[in-house]
Amino acid sequence: MDAEHTLNTLLTDKNLNSSLKQIVEKVGAGERINFEEGVLLYEKGELGFVGALANFIREKRHGDKTYFNRNFHIEPTNLCVYDCKFCSYSRLIKQREEGWELSLEEMLDIVKKYDEQPVTEVHIVGGVLPQYDLAFYSELFRKIHEHRPELHVKALTPVEYHYIFKKAKVDYATGMRLMKEAGLDSIPGGGAEIFHPEVRDQIAKDKCTGEQWLAIHEEWHKLGMRSNATMLYGHIEQYWHRVDHMEQLRQLQDKTGGFQTFIPLKFRHENNQMSHVPEVSVIEDLRNYAISRIYLDNFDHIKAYWAMISRSTAQLSLNFGVDDIDGTLDDTTKIYSMAGAEEQTPAMSTRELVELIKQVGRHPIERDTLYNVITDYNNVEFDNKEQARFYKLPVIN
Repeated sequence: MDAEHTLNTLLTDKNLNSSLKQIVEKVGAGERINFEEGVLLYEKGELGFVGALANFIREKRHGDKTYFNRNFHIEPTNLCVYDCKFCSYSRLIKQREEGWELSLEEMLDIVKKYDEQPVTEVHIVGGVLPQYDLAFYSELFRKIHEHRPELHVKALTPVEYHYIFKKAKVDYATGMRLMKEAGLDSIPGGGAEIFHPEVRDQIAKDKCTGEQWLAIHEEWHKLGMRSNATMLYGHIEQYWHRVDHMEQLRQLQDKTGGFQTFIPLKFRHENNQMSHVPEVSVIEDLRNYAISRIYLDNFDHIKAYWAMISRSTAQLSLNFGVDDIDGTLDDTTKIYSMAGAEEQTPAMSTRELVELIKQVGRHPIERDTLYNVITDYNNVEFDNKEQARFYKLPVIN
């Protein structure tokens, strides 16, 4: 049953709540749902219902295409001046013996390790420390581009930039311009957590506010540059907090158009100060992906991090609004595993990722960070050495 037929079935369902049916009508007509309707989807929308709506939108925008990229991570440090209650990754400065602090040369050595590999992106995020300042990151970005000009640098969250710019005594607009001039290509979506202070003050009180997070992305967008956005869900927030978070993102996207992708991040409770808070189920994961796809009508892409939610859940998510499952992450990242994610060493070959997508009837496409198509893997075979062999020229519409 295709997505269009499923939508028509919902419209003719006599048992469907009239308010939910109105949402179906809006989705079918390509109209925006409002805040109250977003909350209603969380409160009343069953998994199959929201999944059908999200898949309709997903297939209308992207068909069966499912995107991934080849990337690797650099995590400068896990030591941090902030003490976020949900974070399993960071250690306070007084816990220095449990952490690491990479030098600029050590980070460049990580980049050089991939010289013979067809990666397209380096993703740089980590803790916040005084020595990782404006001058440090400016030099790092420049040296990465000097060594490998075509490598896309996606680096640092607004949490890091807020601290760096405050220490350097520059405003956000000046700071982001300097970062662009140094070679920054895009900003990842981390550090958003939940914007509303009612929740943010409890789980991440010391770091930048939701308004500051949004302001830094806005300044980046004003420079004609792109970024991603996230939301940490499944902890102490209520449904309306999630919708409020997405509403603020939607409003900024209306203003700037600079966001590419929204990534819901599941709260994992191992090894942090919120270990008493139970994790939500896979059903709630899928509902959250679906409602995100429905609500964020001006975001092109919804991404699921397979390394955080498991390969099987990532496959399921492709029927619940998700069209991107991130990249062939090498095991250089510890952020997921330290929080208790299923993937303790999150690495997957291109072949494995392509097959994972094909197994659920989707069309795998390798992209670069800005969603330019690199390879359409729908008509590709792999030999025993895992080298791709094209047997039919791809056609991208």
